[in-house]
Amino acid sequence: MDIVVKNISGKDTKKKVSLDKSIYEIEPNDHAIYLDVKQYLANQRQGTHKAKERGEVKGSTRKIKKQKGTGTARAGDIKNPLFKGGGRVFGPRPRDYSFKLNIKQKRVARKSALTYKAKDGAITVVEDFTFDTPGTKKYIDLLNNLEAGDKKSLLVLAESNKNVYLSSRNLEKAKVVTASQINTYDLMNASNIIVSEGSIEIIENILKEQK
Repeated sequence: MDIVVKNISGKDTKKKVSLDKSIYEIEPNDHAIYLDVKQYLANQRQGTHKAKERGEVKGSTRKIKKQKGTGTARAGDIKNPLFKGGGRVFGPRPRDYSFKLNIKQKRVARKSALTYKAKDGAITVVEDFTFDTPGTKKYIDLLNNLEAGDKKSLLVLAESNKNVYLSSRNLEKAKVVTASQINTYDLMNASNIIVSEGSIEIIENILKEQK
């Protein structure tokens, strides 16, 4: 698959890049995408939730009434979960939500996501560029020139660029990553994938099957 390289003004250049068929034209695996996205979201969870149980609630341990003869159910101390202010039964406890996913499966998931975006014509290749100084307006102009101003966009750079990152930081629908940081969630979440010319080879080297 050949794609014309654009400049930051959104105009076609005379250059073309060829996208590897083994990455951008595979049979998509929806289940692999599901698992990779699930793992990504699970890894974002802190898991620090905690509710106090009856042994942790502050209160007296004195038996509040005699065991028999009251005509009502027997009860222990005021920290009983049935009483207002008592502990919680089976409340959440701190836990780790992360889980292991095979590297080959993650690679298939990312290639499947790229294949879907390529089929939808949602991948744009732009010449390598940089900003001399951070500027949100400059980044907005870049997105507008590439017809991605009002959509969720993911810009993939060959290497980290502080000025470009700072320029996009205040935009809710824009995200900037390096080629080594791409993940299935970001690829599927973005409506437009803007890939710098220099990052194409890096992505292909990462996602090609290792022998």
